[in-house]
Amino acid sequence: MPSDIAVYGLGVMGRNMALNMADHGLRVTVYNRTASVTESFVAGLPADTTITPSFDLPGLVASLKQPRTIFLMATAGKVVDLVIDGLLPHLEPGDIIIDGGNSFFKDSQRRWLQLREQGIRFLGMGISGGEEGARYGPSIMPGGDPDAWPIVSGMFQRIAARAEDGEPCCRWVGEGGAGHFVKMIHNGIEYGDMQLIAEAWQLMRDGLGMRSREIAETFASWNKGVLSSYLIEITAEILTVTEADGSPRVDHILDAAGQKGTGRWTAIDALELGVPLTLIAEAVFARTLSSMKQERTAASMRLGGERSPFEGDRDAIIAAIHDALYAAKIISYTQGFLQMRAAADEYGWSLAFGEIALLWRAGCIIRSRFLDDIKRAFDRDPGLPSLLFDDFFAEALREADPGWRDAVTLGVRTGIALPALGSALSFYDGYRSAVVPANLLQAQRDFFGAHTYQRTDREPGTHWHTRWTGDRGEELVDD
Repeated sequence: MPSDIAVYGLGVMGRNMALNMADHGLRVTVYNRTASVTESFVAGLPADTTITPSFDLPGLVASLKQPRTIFLMATAGKVVDLVIDGLLPHLEPGDIIIDGGNSFFKDSQRRWLQLREQGIRFLGMGISGGEEGARYGPSIMPGGDPDAWPIVSGMFQRIAARAEDGEPCCRWVGEGGAGHFVKMIHNGIEYGDMQLIAEAWQLMRDGLGMRSREIAETFASWNKGVLSSYLIEITAEILTVTEADGSPRVDHILDAAGQKGTGRWTAIDALELGVPLTLIAEAVFARTLSSMKQERTAASMRLGGERSPFEGDRDAIIAAIHDALYAAKIISYTQGFLQMRAAADEYGWSLAFGEIALLWRAGCIIRSRFLDDIKRAFDRDPGLPSLLFDDFFAEALREADPGWRDAVTLGVRTGIALPALGSALSFYDGYRSAVVPANLLQAQRDFFGAHTYQRTDREPGTHWHTRWTGDRGEELVDD
């Protein structure tokens, strides 16, 4: 009996996706460029498995029912192009190639267009959830050829994570690179969420002198309320793990965070689209700064000073840190959805923002209760300019405002860097300001570069220039 789908690439994610598919009744052909990897994988399968191995590309293609569907779990970048080039001579028009790796969305856009010319239907499918998600149900963000999606949707909605209401976390996102773009935004928000939690942890540990077990209990209690999320849950768990001497294991982990590049992609794309993605960009920079361990250690000896012990109502400041974390999380998602809105305009995608929030409710790293609130906001107004225009989120920020400022002030007073919490507050204050100091910036630009400016008391769209070093007269400049 022919297979429903082939999985090309048997790394951890590929193996787990194949097992997940088989668990849900799919017949799966598996292939890896190194034959011994395939042999080792299938050797551990039960006798009644629906997974069959293939050791060459003609055999892989021949094992599939038509139209053939091949799911790639290859390293993002040039490797994906090489794999596709190797498959093409064996495929026919109408066959489907799915890239389930962590590819850059512009690569997926390019592959979709190139393969369409050859009659091959391409899907760029963002997958989130790590090893466990791949094995038992990930969040899946498909984009690419809209004609291919109805053919494979049943398979992928079957293996996807399911939210509490039973809905699969797998819905069509849009044409071309839209699926991998949404996955990129997910990863950027993940960077922001993780940095925010780390800053809250440091405020409690270094600013308030709280012990690890007490902080763990605090996070666990927060996980029962508006901050309920996978990342808060695992943070509470991490902080309970100790060494043989009773010291927290996290304190023995080198404070240098790694990154695979998706956060940088998000920040770079925001710059290209002109979106103020300040929080996520700061989260990326914070990881970069953390990697400068030797330099930071030397600077601490040369520049460091002692922190003043906290004096005040500790319970009140813990509540303030909670509010700051919640408010900044709202800002992070606000910025992420602003970027998706700008991308939809730039690339001609029709992104359903409320539906995207539903994709992240289960299976993925940023899953949280909070996402239902985002869905309800876009249900109330599908054309919402940003989340901050929704009454629910606007009121949440107003309520969190005093605590948010107290938490950031604690960081300033105690010398604890808060790049994410602080930049979120600055964005909030700037976004809700009818007047910002950009008029002075524009005057400076006109002074040194004759870049012109518009006036608030003249016809909109007309541009003016002042002779700043001459008679200081002003003239209308033709476009």
